[in-house]
Amino acid sequence: MSLARRATPDDAAELVRLRTIMLDSMAGKPSPDTGWQPAAVETLRAKLADPSGDLTAFVADRPDGGGLASCVVGTIEYRLGGPRNPNGVSGYVFSVATDPDMRRRGLSRACMKALLDWFRERGVRKIDLRASPAGLPLYASLGFVRTPDPAMRLTL
Repeated sequence: MSLARRATPDDAAELVRLRTIMLDSMAGKPSPDTGWQPAAVETLRAKLADPSGDLTAFVADRPDGGGLASCVVGTIEYRLGGPRNPNGVSGYVFSVATDPDMRRRGLSRACMKALLDWFRERGVRKIDLRASPAGLPLYASLGFVRTPDPAMRLTL
């Protein structure tokens, strides 16, 4: 039996709850701003309702049936091809999160493996993510390597 399953629209609120845990952990403290959460739940419900869409999530349920224990969300992005990625299709992994009391049980690994299989099935061969220090060992064990590409961002 697999620990991970593909998320459904009914999982959207729990996915946002786990994303909040991840974001708070990365910031080192809880954010008082929760105004983004309802829009995120609605976006996830819509995206997860389309099984052929370019965004998916894989989740692991809590053994007590009280919601989700772990999740990973990924999307397929399209760009102009280049020498190392001729078709320009890339995967991006985000919102890898596990409830603190459910960590060290292989749940994130199971979710990541399911997502990587989903990418492979769709012909995605280049997959990117941003790793927290806590996530580095998992990602390295799955074959991810650091890249020299510097990241930059503009917020409008």
